[in-house]
Amino acid sequence: MDAHKTASVQRVYVPNEYTVFLSRQDRSKLEGYERSLEQELSGYLLEHARRRGYDLLTRPTVEFQTDERLRLGEFGIQARLVKPPAREGEAPSQGEEGHTMVYSAVRERDRSRPKRPEQAVGALVSTRAVVSFDDRRYVLDGPVATIGRSKSVECVLPDPNVSRRHAELRRSESGEWAIVDLGSTNGVKVNGRRVSSTRLQPGDQVTVGTTTFMFDVEQ
Repeated sequence: MDAHKTASVQRVYVPNEYTVFLSRQDRSKLEGYERSLEQELSGYLLEHARRRGYDLLTRPTVEFQTDERLRLGEFGIQARLVKPPAREGEAPSQGEEGHTMVYSAVRERDRSRPKRPEQAVGALVSTRAVVSFDDRRYVLDGPVATIGRSKSVECVLPDPNVSRRHAELRRSESGEWAIVDLGSTNGVKVNGRRVSSTRLQPGDQVTVGTTTFMFDVEQ
C-alpha cells in the first residue's frame, strides 16, 4: 500500500485490491482458513490506511492465488486501484496492474551462521535489493542473494543464456550492494560495461545472459 500511493491535490489514494501469489505448497497450508485470513488482512489494510490518512475508493480486498513459478517460502503481491462501478450492473474500472513484488524467505544457513562482532554493527544498516524485469519484481533480504537459472537460487531468471548460478548480490555492513560474477559463461554487464564485480547504485541496468534488470534498494 505504501509503495503504490497516488497523490491528488488534497488526497492520497492507495490500492484497494490486493492479490497474494503463493507456491502450491504454501497455499495448501491455508486450507480451511484462507477466507478468514483474507478478511483479517483486509481489516489490517483498512486500519493502516486510516492511521496514515490514506483514501480508499472501497474497502480493501485480499485474494490468494497459486503461482507455479514460486518456490516454498516465496510470495508475490500485486496491488491495484479499482474504481467501483458508477451504475448498477456496470463493471468496475481497474487501474493498470503494477509489478508483482516477489519476496524470498531468509535462507536458513544465513540465520544459523554465527556473526562476527563487526557484522553485528553492520546489521544496524538493513537494506534489501530489488531486481525488476518484465512483470516481476524480486525483493531480496540478503546478506547474499544468488542470481541464476536454477530454481534453487534466490532470484530465478528463466533465460537459457544465464548460468545456473550466474552471479551474487552481496550486501556490505553499510547497507550497500555489489554484484559478483560467479564464473558464468556469458558474464555480467552493468550499464553496458562488462564487470567481474562492482558496487551497484539504484537505477543501474544489469545484464546477465540476455536478460537486463533494473537494480534498486529498499530501506
